[in-house]
Amino acid sequence: MASLADAFLLVSGVVVLLVTAGAFWALLPRGDKVHRWADTELEPYIAVALCAGVALSFTMILSGMLDLIGRT
Repeated sequence: MASLADAFLLVSGVVVLLVTAGAFWALLPRGDKVHRWADTELEPYIAVALCAGVALSFTMILSGMLDLIGRT
C-alpha cells in the first residue's frame, strides 16, 4: 500500500491544480465588469501564469501516478 510520502507528487499536483483553478475563477468577470488587470500590460503574463500552473499540475500528477505505478 502506498503511503502519503509515496504519493507526494500526486497530492502536490492536485493542490497546484486547485490553486490554479481558484485563481482562474477569481479572475473571471463579474457583474458585467472585467477584471481590473484586463487590458493592462499584465494581462499576457497572467495568461502565461495560468497556463504554466495547469501544465505544472498535470506534469506533477502524471509523475506521481507513474511513481506509484512503479512502486507496486
